[in-house]
Amino acid sequence: MTVKQAELADLDEVAALFNAYRVFYGQQPDLEGARGFLFDRLVYRQSVVWIARDEASGEAAGFTQLYPIFSSVSMERVLVLNDLFVTEAHRKLGVGQRLLDAAKSYAVSVKAKGLQLSTAVDNAAAQRLYERNGYERDELYCHYFLRTNG
Repeated sequence: MTVKQAELADLDEVAALFNAYRVFYGQQPDLEGARGFLFDRLVYRQSVVWIARDEASGEAAGFTQLYPIFSSVSMERVLVLNDLFVTEAHRKLGVGQRLLDAAKSYAVSVKAKGLQLSTAVDNAAAQRLYERNGYERDELYCHYFLRTNG
């Protein structure tokens, strides 16, 4: 398995993974929308995407996407690990771990304070992976969301 930072040349493969990820979370398939969304993130450098490939087949196996934010209190960069997805055929092969390792290495390289993420409360497999990697459940803050587009 190889993991590398995605470039525009990887857009079609990452878009297919991103589309499958969104479907996993109950969204309607929209490959063209996924492609356009990721195109903008890559071109405008609004996120960093890592893609994992099966070395034997060359097939895209998974991806993760990081968004930069900043902590006003600590005055440091934080990376939001917003998306992590591994195709069903490549699960339980260490792909998720390799993607988490790439995200952590990148965070260290840009001197980020850390990585933050959230996952569905019923996604026990992801929670186990994150906790094995030292991610701690936030017990201090309540997180809220205000929808502003209807």
